[in-house]
Amino acid sequence: MWNDHIWYESSNATKNFTVENGSLKIWPQRDASGKFFNRTIDTDGKYYQTYGYFEMEAKLPAGKGTWPAFWLFNHIGSRRPEMDIMEAYAGGNGWGYTDSSGIARPTVYGATVWKGDTDGQQMGFKMYDAKVDLSSSFHKYAVKWEPNKQTYYFDGKEVLVVNVSMPDPMYIMLDLWYGSAAGQPDNSTPQGKDNSYEVKYVRAWKFK
Repeated sequence: MWNDHIWYESSNATKNFTVENGSLKIWPQRDASGKFFNRTIDTDGKYYQTYGYFEMEAKLPAGKGTWPAFWLFNHIGSRRPEMDIMEAYAGGNGWGYTDSSGIARPTVYGATVWKGDTDGQQMGFKMYDAKVDLSSSFHKYAVKWEPNKQTYYFDGKEVLVVNVSMPDPMYIMLDLWYGSAAGQPDNSTPQGKDNSYEVKYVRAWKFK
């Protein structure tokens, strides 16, 4: 049901993900060229849904430059409807802190809605301060997607409501990318499975 790359990228052969003890783990890893590379796990071409409740329970990675995400997306002609349920930017200004070992820790994440009919068509955005290290414990990130409203949740608490109509079917994406507000990873970014974006589950419910 899952692909290991996004449609415009080829898969990288360097192993940096696995399913272990029932959890998906994706971790920062340099490839043979020394580059930290994006890893995307998605259901493009295999599973789509319109409306419903989507939830993930996960522990995020630490380290400068890490950019884990959980989102719904589709590429329909030139349109790019997108619902970012969780994006975190360890190392980015205002997104966390650096611990005594020099490792960036995420405490804030973002939820963002892009209607996708034109570039930059942002319909809603929220930086949510969880006030805990999101790389040290598991938390639930979710959205209730209705025909004219989207409600985003952290551990069952409502954090963002956006009144918008987005009727296109979307597929599910889990990824560990690098850059954007997180900056670029460096030698302080922990590599290996012990620093995984660890996902216990992703669930999608349909409305009756």
